[in-house]
Amino acid sequence: MASKELAQKLQRRLQLEESGEAAEGEAEAVKGAVTAGEVEERSCLTASADAELSAKLCRRQDINEGAAQPRRAAVFNPYTEFKEFSRRQIKDMERMFRLYDSGRDGYIDLMELKLMMEKLGAPQTHLGLKNMIKEVDEDFDGKLSFREFLLIFHKAAAGELEEDSGLLTLAKLSEIDVSIEGVKGAKNFFEAKAQALSSASKFEAEIKAEQDERKREEEERKHRRAAFRELKSAFTQ
Repeated sequence: MASKELAQKLQRRLQLEESGEAAEGEAEAVKGAVTAGEVEERSCLTASADAELSAKLCRRQDINEGAAQPRRAAVFNPYTEFKEFSRRQIKDMERMFRLYDSGRDGYIDLMELKLMMEKLGAPQTHLGLKNMIKEVDEDFDGKLSFREFLLIFHKAAAGELEEDSGLLTLAKLSEIDVSIEGVKGAKNFFEAKAQALSSASKFEAEIKAEQDERKREEEERKHRRAAFRELKSAFTQ
C-alpha cells in the first residue's frame, strides 16, 4: 500500500516538473519571438533611415555635379506669396527677369546674371556671382527661378541682406528701369535715380500741358457754339 502511494507521488511530481518545463519553454519561445520581432523592426527602421540618408547624399552629389533636377512647387502665385509688392511691381520685376533670361528657359543662370550685373553697372567676380545665387537658391540648381528672383527683393525689403551683398546692389539698381532712354548712360545708381525722377517730372509736365490744351480747346468750342446760337437767334427774330 505504501509502495503504491509512493509511486503515485513520484508520478505526480514528474508531471508537475514536466508541465513546469513546458511552461518555461513556452515563455522562452514567446520571449524569443518578441526579441526577433524587435530586431526585425529595428532592422526595418535602420534600412529606412539608411535609404533616406542615401537619397540625400545622392541628391547632394547630383547638385555638386550639376545634374540635379530642380524641385518645383506645384503652384506658384507671386501675387499671393509676395503680398508686400503691388501687382505693378511684380509685373515690372517679371519684365526685368524675362529681359535677362536670354535662354528663355525660365531661369537666370550664372552667365545671364553676370550680364545683368554688368548692364546695371555693378560687375561681379565669378565667386561673387555664385554667392549671389547661393543666397536665394532654394532648390540648389545653381540658377535663379522667377520665385527666387522675387526673393531677392523680398529679402532686401525685409533688411535681410548685408550691405556688401551683391543681391542688395542688384535690388537697389533694379529700382531703375535700365531700358528707359536717358538712363542707359548713367554712371551710378544715384545719377540714374535723379535722371529717372527728372524724366518722370518732365513726362508729368507734358501730360498736364496736354490736358490744359484740351481744356482750352473745349472752352473755345463752347464760346463759338454760344456765339453761333446768339447769331442764329438774331437772324430768326
